[in-house]
Amino acid sequence: MTAKQPADRQQLAAALRRIDGKGYKAYKDVQGRYRFDGFELRIDHVQGDPFGSPSRLRVLVPARTAGFPEDLRTPGSRSVALRDYLAREFAARAKALAKPRGSGSSGLLAMDAPGQEVLERSAVVLHRDGSVEARFVAGLPAQGRSIAGRAAEEMLCKDVPTLVQDTLRWASADEDSVRDHVETVEDADAMRAQLAERGLVAFVADGAILPRRSGVDDRPMTNGPIPFESPAGLRVTLDRPNAGEISGLGVGRGVTLIVGGGYHGKSTLLHGIERGVYNHIPGDGREFVVSDPAAVKVRAEDGRSAQSVDISPFINDLPGGARTDRFATPNASGSTSQAANIVEALEAGASTLMMDEDTSATNFMIRDKRMQALVAKHNEPITPFIDKVRQLYDDLGVSTVLVIGGSGDYLDKADVVIAMHAFRPEDVTGQAREIVAQYQTDRTAEGGETFGRPRDRTLTATGISGKGDKPPKVKVGDVQTIRMGEETIDLAGVEQLLDESQTRAIAEAILSLTNERLGGETLTQVLDRLEAAMDSDGLDALTGPPRGDLARPRRFELAAAINRLRSVRFSV
Repeated sequence: MTAKQPADRQQLAAALRRIDGKGYKAYKDVQGRYRFDGFELRIDHVQGDPFGSPSRLRVLVPARTAGFPEDLRTPGSRSVALRDYLAREFAARAKALAKPRGSGSSGLLAMDAPGQEVLERSAVVLHRDGSVEARFVAGLPAQGRSIAGRAAEEMLCKDVPTLVQDTLRWASADEDSVRDHVETVEDADAMRAQLAERGLVAFVADGAILPRRSGVDDRPMTNGPIPFESPAGLRVTLDRPNAGEISGLGVGRGVTLIVGGGYHGKSTLLHGIERGVYNHIPGDGREFVVSDPAAVKVRAEDGRSAQSVDISPFINDLPGGARTDRFATPNASGSTSQAANIVEALEAGASTLMMDEDTSATNFMIRDKRMQALVAKHNEPITPFIDKVRQLYDDLGVSTVLVIGGSGDYLDKADVVIAMHAFRPEDVTGQAREIVAQYQTDRTAEGGETFGRPRDRTLTATGISGKGDKPPKVKVGDVQTIRMGEETIDLAGVEQLLDESQTRAIAEAILSLTNERLGGETLTQVLDRLEAAMDSDGLDALTGPPRGDLARPRRFELAAAINRLRSVRFSV
């Protein structure tokens, strides 16, 4: 069964009948490759126990059988979108076919299922010759810990061919749905590519539905959501190659404030913009909300660790003489963590920062005139963000989109002010300038002449090691947590990390950064190298055997995870 030439379907069925009733480990006998009518089944890994992690399988469908048109397989947006569509269809059909077939996970059929965003995933691969590879898991049936061979035969020799027939062939596809999915993603990418040339950092389409059903349900709100309508003064038009022109709010480069009363939609608008770095499925409501791909949401993050970060643009002269040009701590405060998050985002290449005062450290954001009078500057180590936000743009070209409701002092710094009223945006820039002229703050600027350029850091060690020659055990408990050996990486403050499969990919990337492979590269160079590898070889570049449960992370979330390793070491 493990010869170079694959066995056939009948041989697999016979093997499963032969091991019926034997101990579960006898399933190892069927690991290998099998020819079916129109595809090949590969059983890559057999679980050792019906209660353990399910077995890993693949199906490979040749181009002549898959039959997907070449124009849908074009590398880039279209290929990623088609793969996403096929993964959704396969995952849904597998769930429908799965049924209990004994103990543990017996009868499970499942694929890593996408959410509202369209990400590059390893679940479905389109090869250059037009063939399709789908990676999924199965719970091989057992009664107790004895093989249920007949049930396994039904699952592998009947249900799997049905899966392939229904989901991985153009002849079975809903052609209009496939093309709508692919063209929606292609249009969004084309719109995102127009932002820089139009001087924009984000675009929110008229008619977009931004509110979500709940904090744990990312689908669009269905109970009376208000479609987005851009204010006339900020309305721009972008072109879509498939659906034509579309109008909406253009968020320009520079400093943009989002203001308004509580519960009027300020954070909802910012949340839509921060998710605009990703593409969305048709019907999500945010399909045509697009943002600068190098836009990063930052916040305060009490308790995070930091290593050798130059936070001196924001913080200096700490009590006790601690260095802030090489700031290191296992337990950052709100202000030092927010400063570190900004500087680390800049190091990774961010060109737009997004902040919400609700998740920011108050003393980091503002020092008003009265507090300046009470606490002299020489007694205050923090240079507030209000005195650096313009320098970020003027010196480094880095824009800021900021939700603010409690400090009118920021009106002095703004290029554009958008007010949200009952989830409807208004351009109040003119009114804000009148208020600035009428009500002078008289606060003293504390930011110096320039922002300064954060220095590059050389990654010298991740500190991740296993026992002996074995790599450390890795467990991804959820989107926000990676356990690697004895270390836990807390990603709760990394708000644009949105899929557990991205977190698994980040874990694999970090695992690849053994000390032996760190040849004096800066963190930026390490990120460049990992991105180049994924560009060339997909997510398989991060792993050994092919896996179907990874989604591509951005460099910013990958950098955030590395920076939150408590064992990481940098030299500057």
